[in-house]
Amino acid sequence: MTLRIFNTQSGAKEEFQPIEPGKVRLYVCGITAYDYCHIGHARANVVFDVLFRYLKALGYEVTYVRNYTDIDDKIINRANELKVGSRELAERFMAAFAEDMARLGCETPSVEPKATENISHIIAIIRTLIGKGMAYEAGGDVYFSIRDFPGYLKLSKRNLDEMLSGARIAPGEQKRDPMDFALWKAAKPGEPSWESPWGPGRPGWHIECSAMSMRYLGPSIDIHGGGKDLVFPHHENEIAQSEGATGQPFARYWVHNGFVNINQEKMSKSLGNFFTVREVLEKYDPEVLRFFILSAHYRSPIDFSDKNLEDARHGLSRIYEALLGLGEVLDSGAAKPAPEAGFSAEDEEIWQPAERLRENFAAAMDDDFNTAQALGQIFEAVRAVNRVLAERRFEANGAWLRRLAAVRDRFRGCGEVLGLFQAEPASWLERIKDAGLGESGLSKEAIEALIVERKEARKNKNFARADAIRDELAAKGIVLLDSPQGTTWKTK
Repeated sequence: MTLRIFNTQSGAKEEFQPIEPGKVRLYVCGITAYDYCHIGHARANVVFDVLFRYLKALGYEVTYVRNYTDIDDKIINRANELKVGSRELAERFMAAFAEDMARLGCETPSVEPKATENISHIIAIIRTLIGKGMAYEAGGDVYFSIRDFPGYLKLSKRNLDEMLSGARIAPGEQKRDPMDFALWKAAKPGEPSWESPWGPGRPGWHIECSAMSMRYLGPSIDIHGGGKDLVFPHHENEIAQSEGATGQPFARYWVHNGFVNINQEKMSKSLGNFFTVREVLEKYDPEVLRFFILSAHYRSPIDFSDKNLEDARHGLSRIYEALLGLGEVLDSGAAKPAPEAGFSAEDEEIWQPAERLRENFAAAMDDDFNTAQALGQIFEAVRAVNRVLAERRFEANGAWLRRLAAVRDRFRGCGEVLGLFQAEPASWLERIKDAGLGESGLSKEAIEALIVERKEARKNKNFARADAIRDELAAKGIVLLDSPQGTTWKTK
């Protein structure tokens, strides 16, 4: 199957064909560094991390650029509130962002440029736009003239006349048209500034990304990504100024991830339902948050709630438990030597989801990076593995061991693309178990003592007491798992 990507500009899935065969130029808008990143940032960056990983898995040479906006009105205002320099503030939150993304398992992009390190490139583009009559200087500011770019709003499909009917020019602005946007802002007293042909000032927000994309990836790129909230005005303005300057198409494919809702309401500081990544990771394992993000298609809205995070923790634990079971059979001598034999029709039916995991996973990812469907294929394989392990089929037919070893490799390969289940299973499950203990109020020793007591009660046919112990533990979030090898436990 060929990779197909939903292109925001065309509104349809399109077959992916890079500009240069075998190579992909990917640009994703990064953060404005004035605060800790929130779960909306987490979603966008996990989504594009998986896109980056999958393109590499397909054999492409990918250059992934994700910028930092380290000078902006928000940064200046926050720095003034905290009585620190804007550079110091931006550096602090860029470092915090990098730490958060590392905890979420995101790979470092090929290049992470900063706006302040690209001022000369920004000025060069602005000069080109002025020379072409698409931008104009006014009192030290420079504006892009939207009416001089015929393709304006081709990404967002908005109606310019309708937008202009309600648009106003703010006091102090010297725009010719209310919809014109700033490429360069004249310096105000006390603000950071750089010298330019129009006097001291700093770049507007939109021009930064055009300059950094063109510097590191060239005038035309394959994929430009970001959150759905960036379609207008940010990405619309990027297209206008980039194509206005170069006369070439700016990006072939525009990819935008959906919003994060909190308990079915839009995330907003004003609603008090705004969570930083750090706040979430105080309660949940980073891999659980990543799994939750990937459990929905990237273009769909995703509802953040404790219940959905708990479901994600349970789902991820199921995969790690299957991997643990595989490891116990393949690595620890649990499998006794058995003669090899053929497989029955029932065997083949049971094993098909695991046998075809790689192909089914790739088909899901080729369909616009459908991680939700890809995880569904992994769970189908988990069910097959669990049945083979539970029924100890490998004890009658040693040929099962080769199948189990092969599917473990498939799990790891799929997980590498998703950035999931790469940890040692026993250690990960123990860490999750320890985290759940804090909520139960029980110690490991107390749980083990109750398990011993329950075993004795069952031995003495005191089933009422045995059931009471199970119920007592379940009420505190401790689930008992009985098997021929004994009783183990996990947290809900």
